[in-house]
Amino acid sequence: MHPLFDLTGKVALVTGGSRGLGLEMVRAFASHGADVIIASRKIENCEAAAEEVRALGRRALAIGAHVGKWDEIDRLIDTAYAEFGRIDILVNNAGMSPRMPSHDVTEQLFDSVFNLNFKGPFRLASRIAQRMRDGDGGAIINVSSTGGVMPLPEIVPYGSSKAALNAMTLSFAHEYGPKVRVNTLSAGPFLTDIAKAWTPEARETARNALGRPGQPPEIVTSALFLASPASSYVTGTLLRCDGGTW
Repeated sequence: MHPLFDLTGKVALVTGGSRGLGLEMVRAFASHGADVIIASRKIENCEAAAEEVRALGRRALAIGAHVGKWDEIDRLIDTAYAEFGRIDILVNNAGMSPRMPSHDVTEQLFDSVFNLNFKGPFRLASRIAQRMRDGDGGAIINVSSTGGVMPLPEIVPYGSSKAALNAMTLSFAHEYGPKVRVNTLSAGPFLTDIAKAWTPEARETARNALGRPGQPPEIVTSALFLASPASSYVTGTLLRCDGGTW
């Protein structure tokens, strides 16, 4: 293992870590030496991911929590610190992206999107960043998307919440630095579970320089870079892993 990507002795918390890109990051962190806390709403899926981590010889903790709700976030944090005593890497990955005409969006849906994509990550990152700053430091990765940097129709609440997340990254990098590095990983179209609802054409081609959606394992190197000593002088930035989407 290259020392720049060695996570031995680190503890990583990944929200939405039981499937899709989150699960790929969980596997990657564990395979590079980290113990991992997996959080999502369905505890059984978290437990399955935790078993994969344990099979790699690392410790794992599965926690069922809705990370759009602050009381559940506080419980998640308390449980994680009680078990491991520290969090060195936080990945705010959980999110939702319903697509519909803006005039059909209800207040409940609008609030649900913002709670999960921005309000929850704000609470989780701010509380953990404070502990990191008061301790040995750490790295926070906010998973965003191309919807947060370019105008796309019919996903206005989603795109706006991701734009807010992008802004939060830079603010937190300054507020909690230099001991805490905070970066955005902006993902493009990936063939995760959500792609099952796409058209056959969308699963084959994409409006990017590579002309295709990404395979989930292709997120791994970007996540490892931002989580590890390889990015020791990188903070407050937005790293696009989207095939050159335009």
